[in-house]
Amino acid sequence: MSPGNLAGGTESASAEEASSCALATPAEPSADPLPTPSRPNPGAPDPAERSERDRRFMALAQAAAEKARAAGEVPVGAVLVRGDEVIATGFNHPISGHDPSAHAEMAALRAAAQGLENYRLPGCELYVTLEPCLMCAGAIMHARIARVVFGAYDPKTGACGSVVDAFANPQLNHHTSVTGGVLEAECGQALKSFFADRRRAIRAARAAEAEAARERGPAEPV
Repeated sequence: MSPGNLAGGTESASAEEASSCALATPAEPSADPLPTPSRPNPGAPDPAERSERDRRFMALAQAAAEKARAAGEVPVGAVLVRGDEVIATGFNHPISGHDPSAHAEMAALRAAAQGLENYRLPGCELYVTLEPCLMCAGAIMHARIARVVFGAYDPKTGACGSVVDAFANPQLNHHTSVTGGVLEAECGQALKSFFADRRRAIRAARAAEAEAARERGPAEPV
């Protein structure tokens, strides 16, 4: 069953393919890939095949991230996959949604859970352009996601090893495997360019305001 559309940063697989970590200032991805936990999977494709598959689905997550950028949100996107089928997509939209939990991962999880009418999503893989935060990691584990694949590392809030490794805790009753750094440079550049553009816009606005103040001249005494 394909999930229906949800308002605010989510799409079903039947919609146009293309919200996350709503970081106030997402850090630039770290230069050195971090070790990630993994579990043996005898039925998994060989490394070359998996690598190509991961890049293909990450490209869809990047397309979702561009929807966030177009809306003025931090460009992070996610897709939820079961087998070779995209179940749901999500993009970052905490500002427009007035929702601190409106991360790309959360949007995709909500869309898939409602579409499949099940809060558990076993056997699914989540692709996201930025390393999940601790909140998203918790939701991923509660949903019983089998595997997370992310693009850029986040050394400030990343919960897949950059700051904490939520998925490596042996006391938890579900263990999601993690692969990081897929299309890392491209995903990281999208974030860098977004914040560079925003800084330029802020500087331009301040300069325009200062120029307008000079043209108005000194304020009349009251």
